[in-house]
Amino acid sequence: MERRDLMKLLAGMPVGALAISHGDLADAAEHVHKVMEEQAQKPGSTYKPKWFQSLEWRTVRVLADIVIPRDAVSGSATDAGVPEFLDYIVQYYPGHQPRMREGLGWLNAESRTRFGVPFPDATATQRIAIVEDIAWPAKAKPAHRPGVVFFTAFRDLCASGFYTSRIGVKDIGYQGNVPQAAWTGCPTAPRKHLGVD
Repeated sequence: MERRDLMKLLAGMPVGALAISHGDLADAAEHVHKVMEEQAQKPGSTYKPKWFQSLEWRTVRVLADIVIPRDAVSGSATDAGVPEFLDYIVQYYPGHQPRMREGLGWLNAESRTRFGVPFPDATATQRIAIVEDIAWPAKAKPAHRPGVVFFTAFRDLCASGFYTSRIGVKDIGYQGNVPQAAWTGCPTAPRKHLGVD
């Protein structure tokens, strides 16, 4: 299964495990759309995180793009405003704060232990080595359990943020929210398929 297909699957899953309702995710997505539009209107301006500390913010941006990288179809997680989405989520849903802070701390400590630098300053190969150790829960070593728990939640939130963004909606080929000049009824093929006339 391709990574984007997996992300689409995760984005479509119920968000009960995240303790955030679909409406709350929609509010977060709408907030990020406004932030992105404001930034686009002010060339040279950059988003200032409200909750993340400096190293955490750099780590979130790097890790989000590992989870959803730019490809030939669409932009990356940072292109879609996923880090801003995450900043909103942890700011307004404090239940996520301890897991996020501890997880980012674990990731940076693991990188320092292995490579002598925090996660964002490691090479791409070094970063992927850490992510590979925590991305597959069934294969992870017991010592990596804190990283696995964090990464699983982080990946789920990235998928939610990406697939509620304009880039993500376009990526899945969503065709709704388009005004129709006239409604001619349900097309013949779907009616036949359903056995309805």
